[in-house]
Amino acid sequence: MSSVPRTSLRRRLVAVGAATATAALIGACTSNTPAEQEGGEQSAPAAAGGGNDEEGETVVIGFSAPAADHGWMGAVTTAATKEADRYGDVELRVAEGTNDVNLQISQVEQFINDEVDAIVLLPYDGAALTEVATRAMDAGITVVNVDREFSSSFAARTTVLGDNYGMGVSAGTYVCEQVGGKPDAVVAEIAGIDSLPLTQDRSQGFADALAECGLDVDNRVAADFTVQGGQQAAANLLQAAPQIDALWNHDDDQGVGVMAAIEEAGRDEFVMVGGAGSANVMREIQEGSSVLKATVVYPSTQAADGVRLARLLVQGKAMSDLVEVEVPRTVQLYAPVVTADNVEDYLPTAFES
Repeated sequence: MSSVPRTSLRRRLVAVGAATATAALIGACTSNTPAEQEGGEQSAPAAAGGGNDEEGETVVIGFSAPAADHGWMGAVTTAATKEADRYGDVELRVAEGTNDVNLQISQVEQFINDEVDAIVLLPYDGAALTEVATRAMDAGITVVNVDREFSSSFAARTTVLGDNYGMGVSAGTYVCEQVGGKPDAVVAEIAGIDSLPLTQDRSQGFADALAECGLDVDNRVAADFTVQGGQQAAANLLQAAPQIDALWNHDDDQGVGVMAAIEEAGRDEFVMVGGAGSANVMREIQEGSSVLKATVVYPSTQAADGVRLARLLVQGKAMSDLVEVEVPRTVQLYAPVVTADNVEDYLPTAFES
């Protein structure tokens, strides 16, 4: 993909920063638990807080997501369930994870028939689930779209997203910091599924960030978010590129296979950046004994945030740290880089590949 002009990139980064501000609020804004002061005393909540954590009327939420055949996806469902368990006024009905679009449509139809209060939906295919999600909204059910966007704004009240373009920008910025002073540095990329918009966004962000330090992607292959696919793609890449200075792998689950191929080839001349933020990758970063020096987080808390926002929406509450009296239509989470310097901050919430 061709890179965008620098002025355009700066505008996008401003947008990323604005989304980050909103995302930073999500953990705190939905809670009015008083902050603890020095000495163990708690400060009084703000007058306009609204007591968001106080138990209200029971909210029945239907939850549907793809099959947990991937560490990140499994973590999404687990986090959503744990978040619901935190509230005595939330009843979460979890449909069996499926990669069958028609089955997921029927799950949503069942939630509509059951007259749930809200649906938190991570669609296998956003476009394919748009029509049934719109029907749910038309039936008066609050829909919170997670991760993969619907093709119509009428299909959801609120959408919670990761930042795929921002992932690429974060990874590219890190690579620039590591090898940007070497004008002939060879940069490689192992993408996910090329046909997916999320992969395209990640690659575009990576290319745009590299352009800022005069680099580009010299060798690129695509995998399929699986261990086996990652190992095969990495083996092909390493054979085609006898010298690499930096490598970005889009996904830490497929990264298990990527690392196996790197070890088998006996290559250690480059720095590697992962993607998504798995616990095994973070532990490897902690150890500091391999080429893997960083990973870019793609939060697996999106559906948990969706559950929390669905509760607020149904109960007529807002995000208490915002002046706005309504929950925003879109919340985009940040994509931070995790290195040995900050890994201890992120490891407790990381998912297992």
